[in-house]
Amino acid sequence: MVARIQNLYLLLAGLLAIASIFLPFWSFNTGHLFLICDFVSSETAEVQYSIGSYASGIFSVVTALASFTAIFFFKNRALQSKLILLAIVLFALDLLSGLTAAHFLNQYFESLHKAVTHNPEAGMYILLPEPVLLWLALKGVKKDDKIANAYKRL
Repeated sequence: MVARIQNLYLLLAGLLAIASIFLPFWSFNTGHLFLICDFVSSETAEVQYSIGSYASGIFSVVTALASFTAIFFFKNRALQSKLILLAIVLFALDLLSGLTAAHFLNQYFESLHKAVTHNPEAGMYILLPEPVLLWLALKGVKKDDKIANAYKRL
């Protein structure tokens, strides 16, 4: 049965992960606006910033793939639970890599002794509901497993 509430949660989490690729994660204003986005490197920043930016983009895509794949493993609840847990870990890595890129760009601007203001952008905020949706999906899978096991006892 594909029409379960956890599939909706997984679909929304995957869509949010994909949407975060196209939105800026963090912004810096030094007189000129610098945006941290997935798969975007800056000529002014160091290598660590570029690695964090590309890693964030890769983790966003893999998180979405894990979420979408988990939808189709509804008959194998153990594997579906593992994929959801993997998606939660990938979400954490995605968030940490984006924050790492922001940190290294902030350090770069501070080393230049520039006055800089920085703010989180929509790309970060759109990531925040993902772990809640993935947790709700995991809770739904556990509930289905409990119902299936109770049915088998009869």
